[in-house]
Amino acid sequence: MPELNPIFQAAVELQSFCESNGWRFCFIGGVAVQRWGEPRLTVDVDLTLLTGFGDEDRFVDRLLETFRGRRPDCREFALATRVVLLANDHGTPLDVALGAIPFEQRTVARTSVFDVAAGCRLLTCSAEDLVVHKCFANRDRDWADVEGILMRQGKKLDLDLVRRELAPLAAVKNAPDILPRLEQKIARLT
Repeated sequence: MPELNPIFQAAVELQSFCESNGWRFCFIGGVAVQRWGEPRLTVDVDLTLLTGFGDEDRFVDRLLETFRGRRPDCREFALATRVVLLANDHGTPLDVALGAIPFEQRTVARTSVFDVAAGCRLLTCSAEDLVVHKCFANRDRDWADVEGILMRQGKKLDLDLVRRELAPLAAVKNAPDILPRLEQKIARLT
């Protein structure tokens, strides 16, 4: 395998671990942005791991057997927030979201292979699901990523799918401004 940057090396390591356990997952965040949007510097690896509800501790404990927790209370924090904050042996941050809701299940079902380099393939979320994740996060850097995805993917995006997935999430978050903000970006950039 060719020399990879530390983020992709960490992603390969985390993916291999998940696959060896037979887990369903996909990369979101900066790794997926490299594929679908305007590439940018990212300092961590974000992954959604399907755990369902009620059995999260088994997944968290297995992750903590292999990767270092980034907090002294990593296990308790993960079970309370559904995010496991880890690092690999080289110190690369790994943020593992414990997925269970139907949107997360559909996101993992829609994954596809990202050929990062010869012999290096990562499973990422679709461009549409990445837009949903970024809009839902609703931070300035996430909106910049949305713009990059819209510009790079343009008419290839299934915007009806984005709207169908995002609308109920924005409602649950009680963030009515998310959808109009997305529509403004769509009108301007696609």
